[in-house]
Amino acid sequence: MFSWGMREKETLHVAIIGQSLFAVEVYKAVKSNGHRIVGVFTIPDQGSKEDPLATTASQDGVPVFKFKAWRQKGQIIPEVLEQYKSVGANLNVLPFCSQFIPMEVIDYPQHKSIVYHPSVLPRHRGANAIAWTLIEGDAKAGLSIFWADDGLDTGPVLLQRECDVLEDDTLDSLYKRFMYPEGIKATVDAVELIAMGTAPVLVQPLEGATYDPALNKKDLQQVKFTLSGQQLHNFIRGLDSSPGAWTCISLEEPNESTVWQEIRLYGSQLFKEASVPSGRPIYFQGNDKAGIQWDNGVLIPGQDGKWVNVQRISVEGKVRKAANYGQQADSSASAAAELTEDEKAKQEVIRQVWKSILSADVSDDTDFFGAGAGSMDVVRLVEELKDKIGVTLENEDVFMATKFSELIQCVISKLRGDGSDGSGKIEYDPVILTVNNREIRFPHQQFINGKFMDAASGKTTAIINPTDESVICHVSSGGVEDVQKAVEAARLAFEEGEWGKMNARDRGRLLFKLADLMEEHKEELATIESIDSGAVYTLALKTHVGMSIDTWRYFAGWADKIHGSTIPVNNARPNKNFTFTRREPVGVCGLVTPWNYPLMMLSWKMAACLAAGNTVVHKPAEVCPLTALKFAELAARAGIPPGVINIVTGKGSIIGQALAEHPVVRKLGFTGSTETGKIVMRACADSNLKKTSLELGGKSPFIIFSDCDIDRAVRLGMSSVFFNKGENCIAAGRLFVERSIHDEFVKRVLVEISKMSIGDPLDRGTQHGPQNHKAHLDKLVEYCDTGVKEGATLVTGGKRADRPGFFFLPTVFTDVQDHMYIAKEESFGPVMIVSPFENGDVDGVLRRANASEYGLASGVITRDLSKALYVTEKLQAGTVFVNTYNKTDVAAPFGGFKQSGFGKDLGEEALNEYLKTKCVTIEY
Repeated sequence: MFSWGMREKETLHVAIIGQSLFAVEVYKAVKSNGHRIVGVFTIPDQGSKEDPLATTASQDGVPVFKFKAWRQKGQIIPEVLEQYKSVGANLNVLPFCSQFIPMEVIDYPQHKSIVYHPSVLPRHRGANAIAWTLIEGDAKAGLSIFWADDGLDTGPVLLQRECDVLEDDTLDSLYKRFMYPEGIKATVDAVELIAMGTAPVLVQPLEGATYDPALNKKDLQQVKFTLSGQQLHNFIRGLDSSPGAWTCISLEEPNESTVWQEIRLYGSQLFKEASVPSGRPIYFQGNDKAGIQWDNGVLIPGQDGKWVNVQRISVEGKVRKAANYGQQADSSASAAAELTEDEKAKQEVIRQVWKSILSADVSDDTDFFGAGAGSMDVVRLVEELKDKIGVTLENEDVFMATKFSELIQCVISKLRGDGSDGSGKIEYDPVILTVNNREIRFPHQQFINGKFMDAASGKTTAIINPTDESVICHVSSGGVEDVQKAVEAARLAFEEGEWGKMNARDRGRLLFKLADLMEEHKEELATIESIDSGAVYTLALKTHVGMSIDTWRYFAGWADKIHGSTIPVNNARPNKNFTFTRREPVGVCGLVTPWNYPLMMLSWKMAACLAAGNTVVHKPAEVCPLTALKFAELAARAGIPPGVINIVTGKGSIIGQALAEHPVVRKLGFTGSTETGKIVMRACADSNLKKTSLELGGKSPFIIFSDCDIDRAVRLGMSSVFFNKGENCIAAGRLFVERSIHDEFVKRVLVEISKMSIGDPLDRGTQHGPQNHKAHLDKLVEYCDTGVKEGATLVTGGKRADRPGFFFLPTVFTDVQDHMYIAKEESFGPVMIVSPFENGDVDGVLRRANASEYGLASGVITRDLSKALYVTEKLQAGTVFVNTYNKTDVAAPFGGFKQSGFGKDLGEEALNEYLKTKCVTIEY
């Protein structure tokens, strides 16, 4: 076999010398690449705890050696050397090795030895290379795979990988984000280069070489207060989370008799706010400037006037929130929660995970770190609990709840949603279900002024699961009295409450926190959305919930960027004038959202509304309000003040009408049908001429030209109609297909429909779930019957599926004439309306596409750029997709023309819907 400078790949006989999960992953990858692992050399057991590398190798029948030491009095132990030689390795791989390996072993194999090192050599040689990378403020971090020599990490380099150091990177984050995954890949790649005979030998330069001391001496871990703010931050994060930078503090102003408390510091961030918050003074030994203990931690002053915020501290080995230092523990928090049977089962799952990690029996008093766990065991614990019981912990949760009984209470609190995020508890009577392999809990009462409560009338509505037509629960059905109560709560919150006084940046911080909580609960939210609205779970996770989270983060970022402008006006001589504008919130806003994307439509409107500084009363769809109520719980946990968000559930004809007519409501945002939109607009005008934005019906045309990529056209055509079961406001209501490809297009669509999996939306393989509710299903049946009666050809579908639940078969109509009902009116379901247009008749198809009172969205597929631009100019719609469809983004404005409404959701323009402009002129 001839190759250009490369030999045929050699199957290597590899000895793995090292430890930890890192070494396990290298072991597995090297083995899967076809090489033979002939021996594993690792550390002795710690008590009954065996290193995972030894466990993995033993299970594979690979010889395992656990040497306490390789040398004695500076000389290699003969028996150790003989045992090493016995495995017959021709390459040593040291992926993570804490022991000194003698040169007799390093140089013995044919291909010598390669070592993983967590720095870009020659910089930061030594055991704490990552820490020194952070402490010295390097802009770049990285790793090296080098050929071992007697200088330990001075040998020639085989390969290197680099990454940027982010502002708030710590040892843990940098290791988890880059050093661990890329280190494994790099080590395995190095082995492959050796096997191919192409591994380079690059001598390390002397220039830039450093050899940093190990940070295992306490004096090297002490904070020096001669540093700038940036240097302080770098030092603290460089030692986070092990061993931790230490200093001594006091809550009393120092004097000769001051007793200093030693603490370690974690969770450092540069403080970037324009003004320093008020709080309690806190004093650091050796620093002549006092720090500040405040709601979000402890601020430490640097010598340059910059501040560093520390979120967590360790006192006598116990990690706690820095903001809580010196406070007595809440006695109510110390009482262990009584566990349900399901929670007891989860407790045993957690116990087994601890036993697996610690290789020891676990009692309620077992301390995770006292039993020998390290920082990588924390990562493993967090990941396993997420996989096995669906709870998302942060590393600091484990550091702050080190005993088994403490961690159980932390986990149960998170599963119950008991406000363990730092905000006050939110109490309610939950609906608790076990579904989608997880326990979900959510409120069933309306949410007014920070509390869940029954409707004033006591009435409720049954919420039906569209998959099997079972009753999920009963939800409060509010009325005018409830709207009045909610509006008054919103008014007080706006005019007199903390929300109206809050800095815009603080408001944005709360919205970011809300987005983080939504992400933490995204699987639960997506599950609720699926059982409540019929959304396919995978789509709910990505779009219904995923885009909602993106929306909140996008508008949270806008909160402190809303500003007016200065305007040069003619001066009133001899005086001068100064004119500027202020962008102000409108006040109490009413939001009415539809049932097709319950959480996403709430987020599209409410995120912009709150970012602008308003308060809100929201009416979700009567048939699927559950994610709105779960959202209200998360908003309260995020610390959104009472009265800012109010959710009144019930009939649109009652609650929506009451909001439109209410004299205190100054803005109404509505998404729904055009007919209802007209009623809403009329009521808004008659009441107090309130500001209104309407996103109404659509009949979006999708023009497919014959010069398209036909495979792509079919894929996009399917998505444009059947996405979210067709319950999509921008769904392509009518496909215009150029005649020369019309028949082929329809033929291919039918093939794709035959492949669609229809069924339980919680099944990961399902592509098409049930329609949202029974009344809508019945309308779809009637809609298709009308199409058949008018003479259109029903090619497939057009009826309810033969199974329980509100399933409607994907449907295709052809031979649809422009005058037909189904050519003009929206189905809002999985119904594809296909009409041909004559070859080359661009203006003709545009006239047909625009011959509608709707103008929400549209689309075109063509390879001809000039044609595409011409069509986008002529189409009368608020959104035009070219060679794509359904591509919405939180930064892109969304809204319709003509009877599809006016006003925008999303993007910067959405803020204008919830702001008013005040012009101020000053003469001087």
